Amino acid sequence: MAGRIDARLKELGIDLPSPMQPIANYVPYVIAGDLVFISGQLPTIAGKVAWEGKVGGEVSGEAASAACRQSFVNLLVHLKTACGGDLDRVVQVVRLGGFIAAVADYTQHAVPMNGASNLSVEVFGDAGRHARTTIGVASLPLNAAVEVEGVFRIA
Repeated sequence: MAGRIDARLKELGIDLPSPMQPIANYVPYVIAGDLVFISGQLPTIAGKVAWEGKVGGEVSGEAASAACRQSFVNLLVHLKTACGGDLDRVVQVVRLGGFIAAVADYTQHAVPMNGASNLSVEVFGDAGRHARTTIGVASLPLNAAVEVEGVFRIA
């Protein structure tokens, strides 16, 4: 039987994809006590980066928001694995970190990251409210426009 969070994902029309394997020498997540640290996730769909380039250049802020949302979906894939398949174990989204590959004069980095933050609250309700850091960077792996990492507290 699907849990509360799985039912919520279904309501939102979100099907969690298969986990993407790390592209370098790291693991997708580490559990330390009741915290799950999930490595940065790119905005991939079917194993390919779906939003490439620089925000404020060839990628609009709106598109970057969708990319951050997809990156959060990809975080959920690994979080579900870390929770033994039961996302109802998530007690709190503690922190999200966003990296926005942007043109030099782009200053609205927080706006795209709202795509991930808003989905966090849509999925987990008040438990999805989190601390956050958003940083503009010159480039990201595979020319991705964004990358999102997360820390979650589980029961």
